[in-house]
Amino acid sequence: MSYKILIINPGSTSTKISVYENEKEILSETLRHPAEEIAKFATIPDQKDFRKQIILDSLKKEHFDMSTLNAVSCRGGLLKPIHGGTYATTPELLADSRKGVQGQHAANLGALIGKEIGDELGIPSFVVDPPTVDEMMSIAKYSGLPIIERQSKFHALNQKAVARRYAKEVGKKYDELNLIVCHMGGGISVGAHCHGEVIDTYNALDGEGPFTPERTGSLPCNQLVDLCFGGKYTEGEIRKMITGRGGLVAYTGSTDMRDLIDAMNKGDKKVTEVVDAFHYQIAKEIAALSACLKGKIDQIILTGGIAYGKETVDALTEYIGWIAPVTTYPGEDEMLSLAQGALRVLNGEEKLQTY
Repeated sequence: MSYKILIINPGSTSTKISVYENEKEILSETLRHPAEEIAKFATIPDQKDFRKQIILDSLKKEHFDMSTLNAVSCRGGLLKPIHGGTYATTPELLADSRKGVQGQHAANLGALIGKEIGDELGIPSFVVDPPTVDEMMSIAKYSGLPIIERQSKFHALNQKAVARRYAKEVGKKYDELNLIVCHMGGGISVGAHCHGEVIDTYNALDGEGPFTPERTGSLPCNQLVDLCFGGKYTEGEIRKMITGRGGLVAYTGSTDMRDLIDAMNKGDKKVTEVVDAFHYQIAKEIAALSACLKGKIDQIILTGGIAYGKETVDALTEYIGWIAPVTTYPGEDEMLSLAQGALRVLNGEEKLQTY
């Protein structure tokens, strides 16, 4: 059976929309929101009606017949920790999206907008594998301090999508495989996928793990305490250092790996060492998570925008290729992943989850 699905993916200054007919994209738009427009709203939930109307106006401009839609699938926000899957936009999920139970982010708008559009059309609306997917083993949550628990906040949507893609390509089910998936973009997350569950990862959203183009990654504790209480920086300045002005941009002034690789190839020794350290830290994280799977790993998967870079893929493969074979799926096809999540439910391949 053929299904048409509206995909809604809100970002901080844009909203991406697509229409898929099964797995084929038949319409795509990126709706930009100028900073002065966004600044008019006191809170992120207050943007709902504004963004919804822009979506509807865009579809009308394209002469798209909304009555042909079968479902709406949305990027999930910072919800409470939940198991991976496709979720119905229940009142509880909508309330937590508005509240921002783990923080306010534009992604929280996805369910709110999708639910209203779906209800007006009499069709279901879903969210798929939000970043707060938590399938971690209980022992993986120990931090060393009882009042702090390690959290699972990672690129769940893309990690699970490429894991399922690999499983399909080798003729197996996702829940039959042990995989390590490394997503490399503005943020970097690595997950140990054991028979369909991400049994260990970390809080990539807040800067844990290896350093990234704009995040510090995990830092030495006592030195961070000294920085926080040294009187030189405010709390806001330190938070910005950790997420936004840390990592590659702090060392080199650039977040663009293509520019850095170019500088490295031209002989810039400082950039070369920073890029080498970047690859080294990612490789260490992948190797560490291989222990979670007791070395029984079917494949290591590299994904995200940085996976387009041959130099990065080659460097990581040299470090970790001995652990397991390496497959690369460059980019982050969130819109297709959201469509596939809805299709698995509509086709009866997967049970719809209740929040």
